[in-house]
Amino acid sequence: MSNVSVTIEKSIRGINNQLFNEEMLDMRHSFTIGLGPQMLFGAVLAALLVVPSNFGTQAAEKTTNDLASEKAIRATVESYLAAYNRADAKAVAAHWSDSGEWLSPSGQRVRGKQAIEAALRNLFVENKGVRIELVQPPSIRLISPEVALEEGTIRVIRPSAPPSESTYLAIHVKKDGQWKLDSVRETEVPDLSAASLQLQDLAWLVGDWGGEDPGAPISASVTWTKNKTFLNYSFKVSAPGLDDLEGTQVIGWDPAAGTIRSWMFDSDGGFGEGIWTKKDNAWIVKFSQALPDGRKASATNIYTMIDANTFTWKSIGRKVGDDFLPNVEEVKIVRKTAAHSSIETPKVVEKPPVREPKK
Repeated sequence: MSNVSVTIEKSIRGINNQLFNEEMLDMRHSFTIGLGPQMLFGAVLAALLVVPSNFGTQAAEKTTNDLASEKAIRATVESYLAAYNRADAKAVAAHWSDSGEWLSPSGQRVRGKQAIEAALRNLFVENKGVRIELVQPPSIRLISPEVALEEGTIRVIRPSAPPSESTYLAIHVKKDGQWKLDSVRETEVPDLSAASLQLQDLAWLVGDWGGEDPGAPISASVTWTKNKTFLNYSFKVSAPGLDDLEGTQVIGWDPAAGTIRSWMFDSDGGFGEGIWTKKDNAWIVKFSQALPDGRKASATNIYTMIDANTFTWKSIGRKVGDDFLPNVEEVKIVRKTAAHSSIETPKVVEKPPVREPKK
């Protein structure tokens, strides 16, 4: 067995140990926690004393090589997707090593490049027009100069069926200067619940947002709850002469009423409820609120999506008790980080229709 083969075999064995021996990780964590500050400092100092003098140069070279390898692997992934989407079984199989193994979401295990090519050919015949796409760029981690670990999520699109998603774990090996797939394990992502499906039109809200005007700072953060059954929106509004107003809004599907509903609680002790209705690229929220002093308030809040990273908010028909208040003119809200897109994104919360200075 060649030295390269031995290195690859050891690296893959190391990956398996890392993935499946969680008990060892727990033991390591327990050991670290058990070290007192002085003992931990001593251990770190001892480790530093044995670092070679040319460590910085080696690290820089390693980083450069890792970046080059990652770039090559990402190019291979794009090439794989292109071959798959043109239903070219032979070209897809060429991305695999001779001993490659593919474990499909259904549990079917296929071993060897030729067997994988045959399985793909049958798949393309039985699923005309099938395509795949990455839900987001995969993570790639170099385990050794010849072995890399890739993790990601793909969406399968069929002309006659709803899209489905699966997560995957792939091991790439470098042989004769080329990166090849040696193992791929796919796990199907469970279908979304009815509640989650109803909220997908608001998924663009997921993320971190802020007001475009620094003079009236607004910040908000929207996240999914477990199983994506609710959107959890936390917000903060600052204004001169007032304490910062903070609060939480929970947005969810009301199956009894057949509508999207929200519940808001703020740091002043107020709480409210909204009914959401979509019209074109805007969401109209009929909002009612109980103020901290017991008075009732109401307003119509309108969120208009401009693009994936921008929306506007305004409040009209504002009323406290029997008194009408001036409308709040349109405010532009922008995403703080553009890392999110399409499927999930920032948040939207209902700003209370009225607020008075604290004494």
